[in-house]
Amino acid sequence: MKLEHLAALRTAAAQRHPVAYATRLPDGEAFVLPDAAAPEALVAEAATMLAANRTGVLLIGAESWFIEARNPAPRAIIIGAVHIAQSLAPLLASLGFAVVVVDPRRAFTSAERFPGIATQTDWPDDALAGLAPDRETAVITLSHDPRLDDPALIRALASDAFYIGALGSRKTHAARVERLGAAGMAGTAMARICGPVGLDIGAVSAPEIALSIAAQLVAARRGKLRVECPA
Repeated sequence: MKLEHLAALRTAAAQRHPVAYATRLPDGEAFVLPDAAAPEALVAEAATMLAANRTGVLLIGAESWFIEARNPAPRAIIIGAVHIAQSLAPLLASLGFAVVVVDPRRAFTSAERFPGIATQTDWPDDALAGLAPDRETAVITLSHDPRLDDPALIRALASDAFYIGALGSRKTHAARVERLGAAGMAGTAMARICGPVGLDIGAVSAPEIALSIAAQLVAARRGKLRVECPA
């Protein structure tokens, strides 16, 4: 691999930009895609494989290309360092997600409460502005405090996040939708919110609720869940 290609791949990973690395077989000609210098058909096929998160060999014209999809690693941003978050964060980490817990209440985000988990103590809307949720990012609000959750949801709904969940009963979620609507959010946007968050498995304890959320999140990521606001 050329040094400039390695540098481009590292930069893309650091900035969470989806790219494809295409190598022509058998001569080794390579591109980091998208690239204006690459054949148009190759760029189009690479875009399709990126969207499907697929890697493999394709015949394009008379040439064989190995195309490696390099999408950003899956990430979960949890708003509210509450008891459910203490169960959910390590569970999602075990599923391969890069997890960030956001809560401006510094006493809640201690290393003792979240060992090995990245935390931020910015206000959630500021944190999300910096984290910039993309199509490989899930955002879950758990604080049950509108001062934290609502601004985070507004930021998340303006992003490409593949999953947005909000803790609370149906009554709480209906009130949330009303507040967000008053803040200017469209109904079609708010329909992206899974609220009440999690699959209905009869969960009661914090670990059970965390399991229900993780299952719903995975279903959304794998295309097995149609997210609609139940309110």
